[in-house]
Amino acid sequence: MELIGQGMEGAVYDLGDGLVRKEWFERRPDDVRLMQAFLDEIPELPFRTPRIRTVDAADNGLAVSVEDKLTGTPLPSAEVAEVAENDALAAFVGIVEALGTTTAGPASKQLFVLNEPFWLPGLSWGESLAALVRRRAEASYRHFDRDVADFPALLDHVTSRLASIELEKLSIVHGDICPPNLLMDGPRPSALLDWGFYSTAGDNTLDAALAAGFFDMYGPDARRLDTLLLDRFEALGHDRQRMYLYRQAYAITTATIYDPEAGDGHYAWCVADLNRLPW
Repeated sequence: MELIGQGMEGAVYDLGDGLVRKEWFERRPDDVRLMQAFLDEIPELPFRTPRIRTVDAADNGLAVSVEDKLTGTPLPSAEVAEVAENDALAAFVGIVEALGTTTAGPASKQLFVLNEPFWLPGLSWGESLAALVRRRAEASYRHFDRDVADFPALLDHVTSRLASIELEKLSIVHGDICPPNLLMDGPRPSALLDWGFYSTAGDNTLDAALAAGFFDMYGPDARRLDTLLLDRFEALGHDRQRMYLYRQAYAITTATIYDPEAGDGHYAWCVADLNRLPW
């Protein structure tokens, strides 16, 4: 089998006949069946989303699934092929706005976020996110206390503001809209990949906030492109301060997700956001 891609959740191999095999890095079959139910709830959108046909267990007990093959060119490669910057930005905005038209179904509340239960009994969206922030902050507190200015006050601010959010509607949230997860067909998006890392039922503004930051995380134009996308999302009705709040929440919850000792580039990116975003 030919390896055709690898994301946060697993490695994907081409089976031919329009199918792929996904070998999941951490999820077990029951977890992926929850994902299967969630993906089946996603309505028809202007781009394709994964559909899982079957779920089995590998010898190590981790899940192996067979899914429909999604076609297109990953955005980084598409940029080399002269996809204009404005087309790439428009694709990001279009993906977020399309997800904003959705209404989350019951399976979306069953998904784990960062490999742990997210929607807790009796809690709202904002309260559940605040609880995740508190749990993840505890795991990384020694690093944040050293590297983030006035972190205890920032943590109190973020969690109290999150807990006060009330939504009229829960949308389907992807949570990781970044160039490698977006396939392009010319200047238009053809598919959105790699659901599950931060996917849930929630606020579409979270996807707007994160997509703006993920478009270019480490390049020389990162700040300019981030600001440009935040401006576009604000013009479409996404509250600027709430986008900053969600970026802070994401930074706290994921800063040490890849390296518990806080020695990688992702930690540095998260800390930079925590130190520069207004609150």
